[in-house]
Amino acid sequence: MSQLSRRLSRLLNMVPYFAANPGISAAEAAAELGVTTTQLMSDLNQLWMCGLPGYGPGDLIDLSFSEESIQVTFSAGIDRPLRLTSTEATALLVALRSLVEMPGTADPTAVQGAIAKIESAAGTAAGGTHAAPPVEPEDPIAATVRAAVGRGRALDLTYFSASRDAVTRRVVDPVRIVLMDNHSYLQAWCRQAEGVRMFRFDRIDAATELDEPARPPQEALDDSHVTDLFHDDDTLPQARLAVAADHAWVMDYYPMTDVRVAADGSIEASMRYGSLEWMARLMAGFGLGVRVLGPEELSVAVRSRASAALAAYSQSADGSTSG
Repeated sequence: MSQLSRRLSRLLNMVPYFAANPGISAAEAAAELGVTTTQLMSDLNQLWMCGLPGYGPGDLIDLSFSEESIQVTFSAGIDRPLRLTSTEATALLVALRSLVEMPGTADPTAVQGAIAKIESAAGTAAGGTHAAPPVEPEDPIAATVRAAVGRGRALDLTYFSASRDAVTRRVVDPVRIVLMDNHSYLQAWCRQAEGVRMFRFDRIDAATELDEPARPPQEALDDSHVTDLFHDDDTLPQARLAVAADHAWVMDYYPMTDVRVAADGSIEASMRYGSLEWMARLMAGFGLGVRVLGPEELSVAVRSRASAALAAYSQSADGSTSG
């Protein structure tokens, strides 16, 4: 929807809103409508010039307004808020239900309340006859992170880093919560790394809101960081991997960079790791699905693990035969 269309929709809904709340102040109305007082007063001045074709007395919307009090004296027939079509209501319901499943994005109780209201207003055309599923209590960690973002407070996080195979504790300055690839992430300035990092909600083991304001530097507020899910830490060793087409799902679970997809669907990609032993164990577990192209020390470690596993199976088989 264009900016002009959004404003038109807002203007048309303001008339029944102010008709239902006569005498409300500009500050109160702006807070409820989610706009600034300046924007609200601009909208009211625009509304004053709207009305039915002809645009003469008795056709234009008439308002009496100041920052202290706003009142509709003539609505020009716009007495009810705009109605959602069944398609719009269904799309909105689907989006709201997906929010309930994404930790940290919204208060599940509030979302479920909005769903109930939309279903009641939209009726059966939007699926309103289906019983709403029970709302699960919000995860305490997700609630803490969401609250800190909303209040602009710093966070003390305990976080599992997949690339390092380690749990670390760090203080971060939250920027925003984003949804990518069906996961919720906290985008924040990490004071330890002195850079923007993305923290996946299901890997945050503990979160404590600190009694100090978040102060991310200006560079951290750049929207370009939103898609930078996995910062390439050049202090860590890097493996070059060949991923079979039927193991492409690996890319959804581990941070990969410099990805190249071949015509047959196979993939070459690079992955940082913090522990040679952990990386060798991970690669051995993928079998033929993922091959190590380098470095050599990692290839040797994977072959050693595979050989040890084969030897263990041979010993087991020999023991069974002799028994």
